Amino acid sequence: MTALDLSSPVAVVGTGTMGQGIAQVALVAGHPVRLYDAVPGRAREAAAAIGARLDRLVAKDRLSPAERDAARARLQPVDSLAALADSALVVEAVLEQLDVKQELLRELEDIVGDACLLATNTSSLSVTAIGGALRVPGRFVGLHFFNPAPLMPLVEVVSGFATDVTSATRAYETARAWGKTPVACADTPGFIVNRIARPFYAEAFAVYEAQAADPATIDAVLRESGGFRMGAFELTDLIGQDVNEAVTHSVWRSFFQDVRFTPSLAQRRLVESGRLGRKTGRGWYDYTEGAERPEPHTADAAEPPAHVVAEGDLGPAGELLPMIREAGITVREKDEDNGTRLVLPSGGHLVPADGRTSAEFRDVVHFDLALDYRRATRIALSASQDTSPQVLAEATGLFQALGKKVSVIGDVPGMIVARTVARIVDLAYDAVAKGVATEEDVDTAMRLGVNYPLGPFEWSRRLGRTWAYSLLDDLHLREPSGRCAPSLALYRHAYATDKRETAS
Repeated sequence: MTALDLSSPVAVVGTGTMGQGIAQVALVAGHPVRLYDAVPGRAREAAAAIGARLDRLVAKDRLSPAERDAARARLQPVDSLAALADSALVVEAVLEQLDVKQELLRELEDIVGDACLLATNTSSLSVTAIGGALRVPGRFVGLHFFNPAPLMPLVEVVSGFATDVTSATRAYETARAWGKTPVACADTPGFIVNRIARPFYAEAFAVYEAQAADPATIDAVLRESGGFRMGAFELTDLIGQDVNEAVTHSVWRSFFQDVRFTPSLAQRRLVESGRLGRKTGRGWYDYTEGAERPEPHTADAAEPPAHVVAEGDLGPAGELLPMIREAGITVREKDEDNGTRLVLPSGGHLVPADGRTSAEFRDVVHFDLALDYRRATRIALSASQDTSPQVLAEATGLFQALGKKVSVIGDVPGMIVARTVARIVDLAYDAVAKGVATEEDVDTAMRLGVNYPLGPFEWSRRLGRTWAYSLLDDLHLREPSGRCAPSLALYRHAYATDKRETAS
């Protein structure tokens, strides 16, 4: 099954931000495009707005004047649904209400030809439920573009329960022909991105609610250690707290209030207060004129230790050892079966973040996961109230000697980056095991849809087969609500190789 021919008309119903963006994508690809909106005059306003954006593309040398003029000639605002009768594809981008979408699609089904592909750009509703209103639901598919549609490369092509394979394939190939990167997805709450991305926000909020760190510090650690482009608090301020919370609630309700997707009480209070982020001037941060952005907690300078003893395999943190030596600190390696740690001169232990707390041990300081310890500019440390100040000072001085800023946070198991990555990896394995998408498409979706530095399966391969499961299993013992309990899919992944090696 091939993509729609460029001579085939494409219609977009609903001319808000997403509708205009999708129309622009189809238009620039070469299709005749019809715009319809139920509000009189709005389709013409949208056409004018799209024309202005085409002018800007010409000014930026991304489109030639001739291409712009040809695109404008192909763009037609219409005043009735009947004018869409010969469309080969109709994409609806109307209000996110099931009954509104179903009524619209029933009308369209009586107007367009039998070969016309019908699609929805919904981000929160069930494609199956929307398509359930159709006589022929097999030709209905989800085409979930990301905002802004002309710039964001990802399109989730969502097959409802009744979607024909031929329809999904044609939609997939058409999105690819439009210059997008499509990923195939089953109809599940949140699809790929909004399902698997929930822990990025949830774990940051959980650390904040535990009073372990402030938003500025958590955001800085996610960016400067985890490699994420934005922290959870600044990103939700950009998205809009009401919008982000609504997606979380939608996924949570759709999974029958699965505890893994539980919304944040702190975010609820923010929404109730009207602090919705940048669009209202206040969110987690203050965006009013003259307001100062809070600085992340950064530890004062401390003396580095003269030497450390590396016991056991540091795993993902193993790259620290050559860095420590380069900083002029003596490293002695010692094989140990009872732990993974750096022993400091004071006798304290510096341990990679896991699902345990520092309070469980004497003079233990945990350090957080980094995407790349050499390139990271900040490292988070956590210690209990009983940890010796000398031990914490030595741990702080060690990372400062490596050129890192140090943020000391409260004693939370899994810290910030480690627990966030582990939970994202877990939801990714669970989604693939349940037939939502392939591993490759999940990684592609998370990199392109939310700009993660690595896809979940890339993270998993880098961190080791048992890393995420072990951390979450320990975390679940300490926070036994079930929210962080590792999935059966992650358990199977963690131990499958060990069993094969034993059998051989």
